[in-house]
Amino acid sequence: MYVETYTFTHRISTAGNGDIIDLTNYCQQALGDSGVREGVLICFVSHSTCAITAMELEPGAVADLTAWLDAAIPADAKYQHNILNHDTNAHAHLRSAILGPSIAVPIANSVLLFGTWQTPVLVDSDDRPRTRDVTFQVIGT
Repeated sequence: MYVETYTFTHRISTAGNGDIIDLTNYCQQALGDSGVREGVLICFVSHSTCAITAMELEPGAVADLTAWLDAAIPADAKYQHNILNHDTNAHAHLRSAILGPSIAVPIANSVLLFGTWQTPVLVDSDDRPRTRDVTFQVIGT
């Protein structure tokens, strides 16, 4: 029995400004296309102003996450990144650093083992619409 690795990258358009995008279908597609029955799926975004996490994707939880990020890391604060680089998105870099660029999800019997209320999401904190490269890597047998 050999361990196989399958890598899929999707370009996903976002509205920026805290846009939260459901990645469930992309995860399911990667798993299905790989044929892996036992292993792990890694979702990774290769940008420094957006993040990937798992959360309950319902309006209240989304509003709470957005409010917490706005309060903890406000867009209009004085940041060295913005001053030194004549930029406006330091808050996006910080929010993404806190949330992280990836999640790993176990696979058993060809099923992604998300919890009942967990949804994989892309959180784009940049201050403008963007197109993001999200990689889905399936490793297993």
